[in-house]
This record gives sequence, structure tokens and C-alpha cells, in this order.
Amino acid sequence: MIQTTASPENQQQSQAWLRGLLAIAWADGDFDERERRAIAEITHNNPELARLDAQKETISPEELAQSLGDDPQVGENFLRTAVMVAIADGVYTLGEDQLLQEFCQALGNCPDALQNLRHTLEDLEEGQDRVTLPSPEITQYQFQKEKHKRDVLAPVRQWLDHVEVHDPNVARFLCRLIPANCPFEREITLFGKKLVRIPPMCELNPLYEQLVALRFRALSYLADDCGEDVSRYF
Repeated sequence: MIQTTASPENQQQSQAWLRGLLAIAWADGDFDERERRAIAEITHNNPELARLDAQKETISPEELAQSLGDDPQVGENFLRTAVMVAIADGVYTLGEDQLLQEFCQALGNCPDALQNLRHTLEDLEEGQDRVTLPSPEITQYQFQKEKHKRDVLAPVRQWLDHVEVHDPNVARFLCRLIPANCPFEREITLFGKKLVRIPPMCELNPLYEQLVALRFRALSYLADDCGEDVSRYF
């Protein structure tokens, strides 16, 4: 299995990894309470990351690549966790895509799965900068300028299924970012009339199963390898 190698002897790599995830979290310009808790978790007792968070300082793609080193497996696993952060809310934005592409180029690794994820942005209208990922019920997706149909996110799911976490700070960040339970559907009403139904995340996010599996791996690592009490993440 591929591992996110970030040992205590390699704090520079671990710090760069987290700074990269922070940059992705900031890229869409929209912070919900879950993202704020996740960022607070990794900046706690980490003055450097807390300073970066306060000033919204990002890591350059070149600095990230230099810090992560030459191991292509490490670089690709970073990209997997970065994609998870980007799509945790079921939405993919131009800002997230641009930053991911810059990271890919600096790392010298542009997985085919990321190109599939980019296809979801092809039908954006002028002035739009984000797209809600096609729901799991939509098993086929029409590529722009293509005559055939296929599930555009299938390669992304397969690619994300191979990620593992072996760094406690990254694990804590992911446990905070990814909800413990599928949020219930909600209905917004006005004067007793239903205006809109917001489906639960497991219906809204087509990569929800991959997110849940990653959260489980992170929890297992913290509990089994690090001996941490993970009850606070439930």
C-alpha cells in the first residue's frame, strides 16, 4: 500500500504537506464551520501554521515539491489528499483546479484521474467558477465535445481508493474536515411551504464513499499507531 511518509525526522515534509492542504482549503474562498475546525486543529500548538493561517500565506508549488522530495509515490499521495480536501463539500472550483494543476506540474506528476475531474468544469457558463459534482445517481456524464457517455468520476474514485495516511497532523486535519456521519437532508420552508430540499451529503457528493474510507483510515492510524483517543472526532 502507498503511504504518506512524514516521519518525525522529516518535519519539513510534514509541514509542507499541511501547508499544501491549507492552500487548497483556502482556494475556493468559502469556509464553512467544518473547515474552520479542521484548520484550527492543525494550527493548534503550531505557531508557524497559525501565522500562515492568520495571514492566508500559501506555499508555492516549487517549495512544496522541494519539501516533499523526489519520491513520486509521496507526491501522488499528497495530490490524493489535496483532492479530498477540494471535493469534501461536493463542489469543485476553478481556483482549486488551478492550484492542483500547479502542484501537479511542480511535482512532475499529473495523474489521469485529475484530468477526469477537470472535465466536470467544462460546461461552466460565463461568470461561474464552481460546479456541483454529478450525483451518484447520474451514472453517465456527457463529456463536452464527445459523442459518447461514460462515468467521468469512475477513474477518480479508483485513484482515491489507494490513499493512506501515516502522519498524525494530516490525519487530524482529515478527521475534522470529513464529517463523522452523513448530514441529514434538510428542507427550507417559508410560511409553511417548502422552498427547496437539500439532500444528505451521501446523495450530494459522488465521492462520499472515498471520503468516509479516508476518514476511517485516518482514525485507525491515530488510534492504533499513535495511541490517541479519537472519541473527540465523533
